[in-house]
Amino acid sequence: MKINISNCYRSLVAAMGLIVATVPAFAEVLKYNQSDADPNGYYAAKMIKLALDHIDTKYELQVVPGELTQTRMVEDTLNSKLDIIWAGTSKDLEEQLELVKIPLYKGLLGHRLLIIRKGDQEKFDHIKNIDDLRKVRLGQGTAWADTKILQANGLNVVKTMKYQNLFYMLDGGRFDAFPRAVFEPFGEVDKHSDLSLTVEKHLMLVYKLDFFLFVNKSKQKLARDLELGLNRAIADGSFDKVFMSAPSVQEAITKGDLKNRLVIPLDNPLITNQVPVNRADLWIDPATL
Repeated sequence: MKINISNCYRSLVAAMGLIVATVPAFAEVLKYNQSDADPNGYYAAKMIKLALDHIDTKYELQVVPGELTQTRMVEDTLNSKLDIIWAGTSKDLEEQLELVKIPLYKGLLGHRLLIIRKGDQEKFDHIKNIDDLRKVRLGQGTAWADTKILQANGLNVVKTMKYQNLFYMLDGGRFDAFPRAVFEPFGEVDKHSDLSLTVEKHLMLVYKLDFFLFVNKSKQKLARDLELGLNRAIADGSFDKVFMSAPSVQEAITKGDLKNRLVIPLDNPLITNQVPVNRADLWIDPATL
């Protein structure tokens, strides 16, 4: 029997092509930390997913569980144990990791209400300016960008490594107030109902700051992909939809009385030219909410 070598070759090539075509294209896995201890974790994860839904490159998200400090998360990102983290930005952090230049909370992170002890409201009713504010002690996380901002404005800051410790330290009288972003304190007080804490009714500290995504500096494509996806979500309105539907943002609007609070403006000397402060579409005035 005569075998047609040319036809066999073409058949073999076609079969190989079919095999190659049926091999799935594996998406790059992106690891991020999430725990119940992080009040902003689920929102940040939604924004990451929103960004990825708006780009062509395929990524797969993978949660790394456990309660990690910000210092540990930065270390794990530098060591590629994590691929994405979120944090208030600072010059030091931007030198270590690559900034994705879209503020996740439209600047609300820099609008701060105070968690105080029940029965202490009168003490804060007498605060009218930054000089008065310097007479009280404020609690913050050791590695937080806010800590350096408050200290740069001459405020008295008591620090601890772990976020959860701050509620018990406040309740125990170690300091007088715990500044929190306007979307954070009500849920946190409810979560710590065993402690004698409440949200102060009179003041709002304001400085330029927000949560941003960060990745390892070796992952420039990932940073630009996330940025592209978030910009597309801003353009089609889906970013604002996620933002406005966040329960914490709705709670800030309904309970925060943001329009009637006395604003104490603070400088942020840590802001860098990496932060897009001049893009009006990225920032919001809480008085308009």
